[in-house]
Amino acid sequence: MLENRTLEQMNIKKFQQDLVNWYEAEKRDLPWRHERDPYKIWVSEIMLQQTRVETVIPYFNRFMDQFPTVESLAAADEEAVMKAWEGLGYYSRVRNLQSAVQEVSERYGGTVPSDRDAFLALKGVGPYTGGAVLSIAYGLPEPAVDGNVMRVLSRILTIWDDIARPSTRKVFEEAVRRLIYTEDPSSFNQALMELGAIICTPTSPSCLLCPVQNHCQAFEEGVQRELPVKTRKKSDKKCRMAAVVLEAADGTVLIEKRPETGLLAKLWQFPNMELPAGTNPRGALTSYMETEYGMTVHIGSEKVTDITHVFTHLTWEIDVYVGTVDVKVQKDRTAFVPVQEVETYAFPVSHQKIWKHVKGMGK
Repeated sequence: MLENRTLEQMNIKKFQQDLVNWYEAEKRDLPWRHERDPYKIWVSEIMLQQTRVETVIPYFNRFMDQFPTVESLAAADEEAVMKAWEGLGYYSRVRNLQSAVQEVSERYGGTVPSDRDAFLALKGVGPYTGGAVLSIAYGLPEPAVDGNVMRVLSRILTIWDDIARPSTRKVFEEAVRRLIYTEDPSSFNQALMELGAIICTPTSPSCLLCPVQNHCQAFEEGVQRELPVKTRKKSDKKCRMAAVVLEAADGTVLIEKRPETGLLAKLWQFPNMELPAGTNPRGALTSYMETEYGMTVHIGSEKVTDITHVFTHLTWEIDVYVGTVDVKVQKDRTAFVPVQEVETYAFPVSHQKIWKHVKGMGK
């Protein structure tokens, strides 16, 4: 249970008014804020997970043009959906989203359920997404607690619980339930998120511009830069890799599809391998292609570029080579595709960069 002296002493009604009035006057003009369609709000919230607003806007607009309804996304070819998502990263989000809208289409006639338990039972819908969609689209007083909200409330209420611990979210969800403006839960939840995004930022909060400064205990005590409490992540693992773009005599290029599950599942890539310490990349790739693909290849003596790609807890450092294939060997999950068709396949960002460089060389 949340026991917070600041919360008990707050003028909650005045806090609600100050926050929502500021939001209505200052909110950013974002395409999903013109919507009350729960499907479109749902898509925007999934896209916004781990991704900056500025990055999401063009993706959201294109995705809505291509898949404007639950039914259109439910019926869409998975390759087309993955291509539309290409570059946003965290691809399990869109796979889960398509699976969930297929269930909505089949079980609920294409209408996103407004029942909390029914919506949260859909694949990929967690407490935050559930609260955001239900409050914004349906006006239900559900908490939508993301990192921005935890940061804002940790300062306003001087909550010293470690926000990196999953159990801490419950503390903030209870706080929102006690603070939420039931007459307009949509604006209240979006206002908290907006405040965290543009005013109550992680390292340099703009306290003098804050519309709820008078309600903020951390500001009063001068500890706003010490909150929220968040333990550091473990150090990233670095993985040295080599990749090769191989061309056959007929001008086609070899690509392969990643496994059904795991990191970057079902995306296409160029043949690549992890390199043990001290391994010569060119020799390792040549042997790898013979052993794993049954192909005799000729790889250039020097790498053509190197690519670094950072995931949440992993960094790929990729040496990139080009080469040729003597005889095309077709295997499961591989394809030889014409150069002009390579970009019609959905690749992870690292392999998009590989192709951009190699294509620029005249491939």
